[in-house]
Amino acid sequence: MIYLDHAATSWPKPAGVIQAVQEVLTSGTTNPGRGTHGMAIQAGRVLMRTRSRIAQLFNVKNSADIAFTSNTTSALNLAIKGLLRPGDHVIATMVEHNSVRRPLEFLKRAYGVKVDYIAADQEGQIDLVGFERSFMSNNTRLVVCSHSSNLLGSITPVKEISKLAHKNGALLLVDAAQTAGAYPIDVGDMGIDLLAFPGHKALLGPQGTGGLYISPEIDLVPHLHGGTGSQSEELEQPSVRPDRYEAGTPNTPGIAGLGEGVGEVLSVGVDNIHKHEWMLTQLIMKGLAEIPGIHILGPALGKPRTGIVSFNVENMDAAEVAFKLDRNYQIAVRAGFHCTPLGHETAGTLQSGAVRASAGYNTTVEEVQALITAMQEIYKS
Repeated sequence: MIYLDHAATSWPKPAGVIQAVQEVLTSGTTNPGRGTHGMAIQAGRVLMRTRSRIAQLFNVKNSADIAFTSNTTSALNLAIKGLLRPGDHVIATMVEHNSVRRPLEFLKRAYGVKVDYIAADQEGQIDLVGFERSFMSNNTRLVVCSHSSNLLGSITPVKEISKLAHKNGALLLVDAAQTAGAYPIDVGDMGIDLLAFPGHKALLGPQGTGGLYISPEIDLVPHLHGGTGSQSEELEQPSVRPDRYEAGTPNTPGIAGLGEGVGEVLSVGVDNIHKHEWMLTQLIMKGLAEIPGIHILGPALGKPRTGIVSFNVENMDAAEVAFKLDRNYQIAVRAGFHCTPLGHETAGTLQSGAVRASAGYNTTVEEVQALITAMQEIYKS
């Protein structure tokens, strides 16, 4: 199998990730923070080590400001629902994933939160002038933006948007589902107040892992209330971080694997990973551009993007293309709407959907060439 669906989840996982999960499951490691015996202490160390590595990756000063979640969706819900109040105003973009749009639309219906979506062009480039005009005096509480569109692969100018947000008294939440581990992120330099990220994509960890960086100046209403092992005698959720946001038994085996995945990313280097994926996307785009009837979405050749290339084939359904790639060539891609109707509306593909090929840090030139050859044959057939 040639795997080109890394935007959904990375595969195969590094051997160290698999080994770390197995060690936790077989060594008798138990609930962290719930006891003073050796196994509980060891479990606590697993979480501490992973949290520390994530802090290093994103240049977070205090690792306690990182809360583990089950995925990016959970992290985004914690940030959005934990911050916004009735009547608040939010600015998002027209390339957001449903993990942003649906919580915002829920709050809009249920609590009267006002939401504006800023336009982007067909390459996914955000209208910064429109962004600046959308702020409401003393009312815009939050700006949410995807660091990279999971359909178009475009890169959002987070630093510029952060300056606009802070100038107008708003906070910035960044959805790093497609960039964490594959594109440099520095929360301090980029002015990010809240950063939601997955563990199972470019951070190379298991599914069911992720997290949220929360600026020390922000106090979110916890998404979950319950046992944390700390301040158990109190009626209220602990105020201490990260316990405040991590009620219930954590996914210790998954977090152990995530720690090894982040360690691999730190070892290889995010810049090197990004350069490799960008090189592969350029090869894919060049190859597909030579095939008549194929329309490539997102930034043009040579422009910045993540490891995503989405495309459509004239007179062919996207699902049919993906089926043929899988059945006849053993190439895994994703077809459909990718949980981002806003992105498809921006790209003009809301009726057709698209085929998405996405590279990872272990994707090879030979695998990319196999995709191009397969698409040449599919188009001729």
